[in-house]
Amino acid sequence: MAMITKTLFPRRYMQGFRATGRLENELLNFGKVGLCIMAPSAMKMLSGRIRQQTAGLRLICEKFNRECCDREIERLANLGQECQAQFVVAVGGGKTIDTGKIVADRLGVSVAVVPTIASTDAPCSACAVVYSEEGVVVRVEYQKKNPDLVLVDSEIIANAPERFLIAGMGDALATWFEAESCRKTKSINEAGESGSLTAYALARLCYDTLLEYGVAALVSCKANAVTPALEHVIEANILLSGLGFESGGLAMAHSIHNGLTVLPETHNYYHGEKVAIGVLASLFLSGKSKALIDEVYSFCESVGLPTTLAELGLAGVSPDELKKVAARACIEGESIHHEGGDITPQMVFHALLAADGEGRRRKGIPG
Repeated sequence: MAMITKTLFPRRYMQGFRATGRLENELLNFGKVGLCIMAPSAMKMLSGRIRQQTAGLRLICEKFNRECCDREIERLANLGQECQAQFVVAVGGGKTIDTGKIVADRLGVSVAVVPTIASTDAPCSACAVVYSEEGVVVRVEYQKKNPDLVLVDSEIIANAPERFLIAGMGDALATWFEAESCRKTKSINEAGESGSLTAYALARLCYDTLLEYGVAALVSCKANAVTPALEHVIEANILLSGLGFESGGLAMAHSIHNGLTVLPETHNYYHGEKVAIGVLASLFLSGKSKALIDEVYSFCESVGLPTTLAELGLAGVSPDELKKVAARACIEGESIHHEGGDITPQMVFHALLAADGEGRRRKGIPG
């Protein structure tokens, strides 16, 4: 039987220095009245700028309450109905963006995404992670379509704390490894079908871009400078990673992220930081070569991604606690099962121990 592939894209992707100057013209494609959901930091720093740059529209700006949870989604959807929003704009990081995508989907209107940080690949995708009010992953919710507009202002990203860019590189680091696992095991992607040649190629380009430009991009971000290297890594973190994970597929790294959220000590760490540990564990579980393990650890060390559990707040974590992480990572329906074979919590537990051990060995920390 012929294989069916499915590849998803946002309707438009725009990126560049002071790109928000194009926002009004783009939003006019969707209507003149919009609900603008803004992260608290974005509300403080960018609300005046965005209002000025969209003076020809009626934007109702509302502060996001920090968690993409059912209560917040319902509150904002009700507000959108009350103001008869013709579109939703989500301005902020991953949770703000995911909330905006769900709200727009429930209202049946267009959604525009304006990332203020390059910390995740959420902006381009047609899925969103819903958490409990305490910050534990509850489910992944799928939207009917990808965002109508993703507009990335690289000046804004260059002026954000560099830790966000680093976390984005951690999220993007998983893209090729997970897509490659799905390709080898013929597992479905996030669109529910097989991945395409395009998706796998973009996933590999994402990885290669990080290795080539990651350090230079970090140097640029620390200097608040927009350079070609920074533009390349922003594109890798947001566009290439977004297309690669959604249309190539997810596997172990993101399941370990979900598992790590059961431990409250990890809640102050970013999505991509936890995903990076998942990537390192996946190298051991899948038996990757020493050369590749060295390459990935060296990259993580060069840009400041965590390579030990202690760097996620889990110094001295007990075996029982780590087994909870492994058990959550292996629940039915998790993408870890795209790795192929019978993946058990015990295998994941040992992979986490090995990844942490290698990270400590390279840092000269006694076992």
